Amino acid sequence: MKIDIIIGSLKGGGAERVVSTLANYFDDIGYEVRIFTFSEGDRYPLNKGIIRKRFHKKLLLFNYALIRALVYLIQFYRFKENRPNIICSHINFMAAVTIPLAKLYDIKVISSEHSNHKETALDWKKKIVWNFLYKYADAITVLTKYDLEFFKRRNKNVWVMHNPNSFQKINKQIKNRDKSILAIGDLNRYLVKGFDNLIDIAFEVNKYHPDWKFKIVGEGDEGKKILQDKVKELNLTDTILFTGYRSDIDQLLQHSSIFILCSRNEGMPMALIEATSQGIACIAYDCVSGPSDIIENKKNGVLVANQNKQEMSKQLMKVIEDEEYRNSLGNEALKTSVDFSIDKIGSQWETLFKEILKIK
Repeated sequence: MKIDIIIGSLKGGGAERVVSTLANYFDDIGYEVRIFTFSEGDRYPLNKGIIRKRFHKKLLLFNYALIRALVYLIQFYRFKENRPNIICSHINFMAAVTIPLAKLYDIKVISSEHSNHKETALDWKKKIVWNFLYKYADAITVLTKYDLEFFKRRNKNVWVMHNPNSFQKINKQIKNRDKSILAIGDLNRYLVKGFDNLIDIAFEVNKYHPDWKFKIVGEGDEGKKILQDKVKELNLTDTILFTGYRSDIDQLLQHSSIFILCSRNEGMPMALIEATSQGIACIAYDCVSGPSDIIENKKNGVLVANQNKQEMSKQLMKVIEDEEYRNSLGNEALKTSVDFSIDKIGSQWETLFKEILKIK
């Protein structure tokens, strides 16, 4: 089976990490896999068998990623021998190119959403993709049940596909973790990721537990400056560390005691899924959407009413102060991580492919 995965770039990000993980799985089970990108970036490791198509050359006019995708894919797919069995298109605006091309060249096409439908305003571009083009896709995938009914009104064949965990699950619980609380995300999207509120939470926690440190992993110069200014203003420079981009996030999760998610909204938070596989105690805002699909409150993690900073500080300090409770949350999180294994999620994708191609 030939699968073409189409995405803007493979620079750092949750959707890009998902694409890389799935591509490696498909290659492992014997599919012919190609990944097409239209902007620079190759952040995540890929199997040697995966073919990379980098259509990054600038156009003389209208040099935008979507326009490059349209121009280069028309040229590439016009030769029948270049056409795959299925196109998998990731991040909704790319569907504006892939769905018409798939119909033109008689290729099956799947479009994958990587955020919830309420995360951003419904602008004219989304209206075109969602309300007009999506009905022509062979399938749509969404991250959680929250989006299922919304997209079923636009396409009858909608599948919930959770993000797969890209980390190896630890075999046994790790002892003597650091007194550190880890947060992960794009610093330039600090409002979405709630890092501004995280600093306020750290300010409260630091009053009672000055020996505990907060580490924020991620890059983004503009957001970092804004956040660092707030850290300095609250005199928390010894409490909050900005690590920048790290390729060893699994190691950071293994050595930290608590993972915290302060997002105002999510799709299906990859960082939270990955945290469960490393046996770390997790605490998250019950935002739209994702955390409640992963965490059962006070069993395998803690859910806090969205953006209630006072309650988040209170619940976080409970986890800090009760080591037995903290260890229990981490142990149960490990059990949860099986639900997001690449074998389980990858098998669901295989089933979808076979249904679309009518393979029994």
